[in-house]
Formats: sequence, C-alpha cells, structure tokens
Amino acid sequence: MKKLFVFISAYVLLNSCNVNYGGYPVRNPFPTNNSSGNRANTEREYNELMKTYKPETAEVLNDLLNNDDPANPRTSISVENKSPCNMVLTVSGSNFFKKIPIGAGKIGYTMLPKNQNYRLSGMVCNSSYQSTKFITSSYSIKLSN
Repeated sequence: MKKLFVFISAYVLLNSCNVNYGGYPVRNPFPTNNSSGNRANTEREYNELMKTYKPETAEVLNDLLNNDDPANPRTSISVENKSPCNMVLTVSGSNFFKKIPIGAGKIGYTMLPKNQNYRLSGMVCNSSYQSTKFITSSYSIKLSN
C-alpha cells in the first residue's frame, strides 16, 4: 500500500498541469450554526462507507500505467485530500454514481466512463467543494481546507 501511495503521489505531482484550477471550494467566511453538524455528518458517512468500500486499485494503476489507452472506455480519477479532515467525495454523471471515502492526507480514486460530464461534490472540513468536469482522460485534483 505504501508503494501505491508513493506512486500515486508521484503521478499527481507530475501531472499537476492537468488540474483545472477554476473550480475552487466554496468557503463560508464565518462558521454557521450548522458547521459542527455538517462535519459530524460527514464523519459519520465516512465511517459507514469505510466498512464496505472496495477501492479499484488494480484498475486505476493499469489506467495510469497504460497512459489512457484509447481503446479503454473507462478512465481514472484521483483526489488527494490535503485537509486534516476525513471527507466523502460524491461523483455523479450519466448512469454513474459513486461515493468515495477519502481520509485526511490520503488519496481516493475510482474508474469511470470517459467523455462525460461529472459533478464532483463533498465537504472538506467545514468547506463545501462542488465542481462539474468533462472527463476524457485520467484526472487528478488536490483539495485542502
């Protein structure tokens, strides 16, 4: 697992030019009354997902090593959670929906069909992240609070 983390970290660093910096997390300037409740709900959802979540490690590594094989109808997405909080990233698109639990300081990843619009959303500590991306090849982002 340590080798996978090192490999994915190196990949994210080397391919950081592929990141679209236009979709920054939306931040509330002041905490609201619900902020502690949102964080508790996210932590609860993260813990429940971790009980059953199966990462697609082999498929993602094959995708990264094969340089986005054009014959493959699927590609990978990886998200590095650089915050001190656990998070749950929701990825949804046409005929695709997945929740990915990503621990604090960890990388989450999955495979998804190419050439589609996807809505990415989640709570990073008390900040909301929402973005829509058209994904044609492997895609990586870094989130922090």
